[in-house]
Amino acid sequence: MKLEAPDRQLGAQARLGIGVFGASLALFVVRFLVPRPIAMSNNGDGGRVLCGAGITWKGLPEPFVHLLYPPSPGPACRPTYLLTQSWLADLAVRIGRLVGLHGTLSLVILGLLSSVVAAAAITTIVLGLPHPRRTRLAVAAGLLLVVADSAFFGYFAAILGEGAAFLGLLLAAGGLLLTAREGRWSYAGMAVTFLGGVLAVNAKVQTLIILPVLAVAILLVRPGTLRGAKRWASAVLVIGAIGAVTLYAQQSVEPARAPDGTYTEFPGDDSREINVFNSIFLNIVDGKHDTQADLAELGLPPSFAQYAGNGWWHPHPATMDPRYPQYRDRISRRNVVTYFATHPGRTLEVLDRAATDQLTARPGYLGSFDQSAGFPPHAQEFRVPVVSWLTGLIAPLGLFALVPIWLLVLAAAWSRRRTALGVVPAFLLAVSVTQFGTAALGDGIEGIKHQSVALFAILLAVVLSIPRPARVSSPALCSSPLNSGQQPTVP
Repeated sequence: MKLEAPDRQLGAQARLGIGVFGASLALFVVRFLVPRPIAMSNNGDGGRVLCGAGITWKGLPEPFVHLLYPPSPGPACRPTYLLTQSWLADLAVRIGRLVGLHGTLSLVILGLLSSVVAAAAITTIVLGLPHPRRTRLAVAAGLLLVVADSAFFGYFAAILGEGAAFLGLLLAAGGLLLTAREGRWSYAGMAVTFLGGVLAVNAKVQTLIILPVLAVAILLVRPGTLRGAKRWASAVLVIGAIGAVTLYAQQSVEPARAPDGTYTEFPGDDSREINVFNSIFLNIVDGKHDTQADLAELGLPPSFAQYAGNGWWHPHPATMDPRYPQYRDRISRRNVVTYFATHPGRTLEVLDRAATDQLTARPGYLGSFDQSAGFPPHAQEFRVPVVSWLTGLIAPLGLFALVPIWLLVLAAAWSRRRTALGVVPAFLLAVSVTQFGTAALGDGIEGIKHQSVALFAILLAVVLSIPRPARVSSPALCSSPLNSGQQPTVP
C-alpha cells in the first residue's frame, strides 16, 4: 500500500531542505569571499577549460590566480578536450554579460555558481537520508567540512577539471539516495543522478571510467515503489541518458593532434603517449632500481638509461634521442600493464607512493590568490584545513593508511547492501579505487593533484558510512522513513 506523506511532513521536509541549502550556501559564500576570493592557479592545462568557454589562453604554469580572463582578439579557439568545468565556465561568462563583463570569465562568478551547485547537492544528500533530523544535520556538517576543505574548495573557482568532478559526485550521491524514495522524490532523484553523472563522468578523460561504476549503482538502487519492468526501465533510461549525453559531448570537440602529428579519434588519445612515457620513465625506469633490467623488460635499448627519471617535459627526455622513433611502439599501455602485472613488488611500491600522494591532499604548486592580494608566489590559504590536515597526518603510511579506510567503508556498505545507504558508499568507494589505480599506474606526474578525485570520493563515502541506519520495529515499516518523509523511530 502506498504511504502518503501528510502535509505537515512535507512541510518539515521543505523546511529542512531550505534550511540546509541556505546555511550551506551562506557558509560557502563567506568561505569563498571573506576576506578575499580564493581559487587555484593554472597548472598549465587551464587553457583547455578556457577554450571550452570560448576564451583563447596560452600560458605556462602560473604562481598566481587570474580572477578575470578577458576574451582574446581574433577567432575563438576550438576545444579538443572536453571538461565539464568548461560548461560551468561558459555559464559564468554568460552570467558575467549581465553585469557588463562581455566575454570575460570571472572566477568570482564561477566560484559563486559552483557554491550554489554544491549547496544544492548537499541538500539532496540530506533529504535522501533515512535518518532522524539530528543525524542528517550531523552528516551535513561532515559534508561541509569535506567540500569546504582547503584541499578541494579552491577547485570550484579554477580553470581546472577537478571542481566539476567534485560537484558531479555530490549530485550523483544525492540523486541515488533520493531515487530510493517514493513518488516525486524518486523521480527527482533520477534527474539529479543524471545531472551529477554527466558532470562527473565528463569532468576529464580520467573520470570517464566512472560511467560503468555509476551504471551499476543505478541498477542496484531500487527506485521508490517501482517494481518489475518499471524499475529496470527507469534505471536503463537514466543510464542510457547519461551514456548518450556523454557520447554526444565527447564527439562535440575537435580531433586533437597527438605528438606524432596524427589526429586522434578517442578522448585522451592525444596524451596517451605522453602519459605512458611518464609512467615508464618516472614509475619504472626511475633511476632508483635496476635500470638495465627494467629497460630489457620493456624492450628498450640499454642506452636509454641516461633518461632514467626524465619525464616528457624534462629538458633531456628520451624523445630527443635519435633512436626514439625506432622504439616508439614500446611506449604503449600494453607494455606498461604487462610490466606491472609481472612485477607485483614494484607495482605495490608505485601504489604505496600514490596512496601517500592521495592522503597528502594538496599540491604545493597551486597558489590560492591573485597577485594583487599581496602574497608571495604559490601562496596557499588554509582557512578550512580540518580534513586535509587529518589525512596529511597519516599520509606517510601510504597503503597502510588508505587500505584500512577502504575496508571500513566496504564493511559499512556491505552491512547495508540491500539499501541505498549501502549502494552509495560502495559507489563512491569504487570510484575512489578506480581513480586511484588509473592515476597511480597510468601517469607518473602530478600525483597529488591527479589523486584529488579519488580522495574526495572516499571522504564522502566515509561521511555517509558513519551514521548507523535507523531500525524500525516491523519489516513492513522499513520503507516508511524513505517513502513518507517521516523520521524513523530508533529504539
